[in-house]
Amino acid sequence: MDMETREQVTLARDVEAALVPVGDRVALKAGERAVITQALGGSYTVVVGGNMYRIDGKDADALGKQPLAQQGKQAASAATRDAVEEQVWEALRTCYDPEIPVNIVELGLIYGCELQPVDDPRGWRVQLQMTLTAPGCGMGDYLSREVEQKLLAIPGVEQVDVELVWDPPWSRERMSEAARLELGVF
Repeated sequence: MDMETREQVTLARDVEAALVPVGDRVALKAGERAVITQALGGSYTVVVGGNMYRIDGKDADALGKQPLAQQGKQAASAATRDAVEEQVWEALRTCYDPEIPVNIVELGLIYGCELQPVDDPRGWRVQLQMTLTAPGCGMGDYLSREVEQKLLAIPGVEQVDVELVWDPPWSRERMSEAARLELGVF
């Protein structure tokens, strides 16, 4: 489900959503008209009544879409640090800012990612430092939870600590070249 779209739908059921950019949780009601503006990384950004909201992929049926399959965590195999780290970065690339159709890695929001072994010889703790495009953005808790959930789904990852940091402040210079091209920012 990696796409940008402008599809109009009618909500099939009541659904919880996060108000963008403040992050407040609200209930959208069945029968309300919504415009899907972004469907990336397993979640949807919609506009309802002139306001923008983020809806989790597990609630896609409210939009008339197929919900994300509930993926259980598979048993950890003897995963090497390199293999787990690669999967961590792949998972981070499926997390998107609800207003910007670029993943958080390419946006330059990840400031640090470190893996440490835990008591289980096959288990890892991921310590992640990330920022937001603006310190006042209320979506920080939402994005932190999304990152944590996606990383905990990786076999071998037992703990995740996501720290929001503000120093150095995020700027457009932190974006990858691909992100700059995608957004037309040179």
